[in-house]
Amino acid sequence: MNNSFQDCVLRARGIRKSFSLGSESLDVLKGIDMDLPFSSSLSIRGDSGCGKSTLLNLLARLEPSDEGKIFWGDREIDAARKLSSVESKWRAKHIGVVYQSYYLIPELTVMENVLMSLRIGGLSLEANLNRANELLSAMGMESKANQIPSKLSGGERQRVAIARALVNRPKVIFADEPTGNLDERTGGEVMDLLLESCELEAASLILVTHNPYFARAAHKSMRLRDGLLFEE
Repeated sequence: MNNSFQDCVLRARGIRKSFSLGSESLDVLKGIDMDLPFSSSLSIRGDSGCGKSTLLNLLARLEPSDEGKIFWGDREIDAARKLSSVESKWRAKHIGVVYQSYYLIPELTVMENVLMSLRIGGLSLEANLNRANELLSAMGMESKANQIPSKLSGGERQRVAIARALVNRPKVIFADEPTGNLDERTGGEVMDLLLESCELEAASLILVTHNPYFARAAHKSMRLRDGLLFEE
C-alpha cells in the first residue's frame, strides 16, 4: 500500500473476524489491510461465502470485528468495539450504503426514502430538498418521487437506493452486489449510474461484485481469498 495517510479516505489494519460453528471457530477474515484513496473506486471479488459482505459491513462499521483498526480520514476507530454516539453521527453523515436487496422502507414514498438518510444524519430536510430532487432527476426517477417502492421495478428501486446513499454527500459509498437482483441490461445501466455518480460527487466507492466486467471498471480490483485481500 503506497498511499500516504493524508491521501486516504479510509484505511483498515489487521481486521479479523471469526464465527462459531458449534464447538469450532471459522476464521473468515484473517488480518485485512487496505487503503482507499480519496475519490477512488475499489472492487472486491471472491467465491460465494468467502466473507466479502462481512468485510464490507465491518469497514462500514455496521458490525464490529474481532480485532483491528479502521481509519476514516484522520479519525481512528477501534473496529472491535461499539461506535460512540459521535462516531455513529459521523458515519450517518459521511458513509452511504447500497444493498443488493435495496432495503427501501415500503410504507414511504420514493422521496421519503431518500430523505430518510437526511433524518438519520441529523441534516435539515428543507435545506437539502433540492439536493434530493436533483439526485432523483439524475437517476431518472424525478417523476416517481411520490410512488411507493412496490410500484417500482428492481432497477428503479436500486436507482432510488443510490440516490438515498448519495444525498448526504458521503465520503465513501459501500455497494454490496448492487446489481445482484437485476437482469444484465438493467444491471449495466445501474452500475454505470453508480460509478458516474460517485465520480461526479467525488465519493470513493467500495464495490463487492461477482461480475468481472463491473470489477474491472473500478480504479483498483482485489480478490478476497482464504481470509486475505490480494490485488488482481
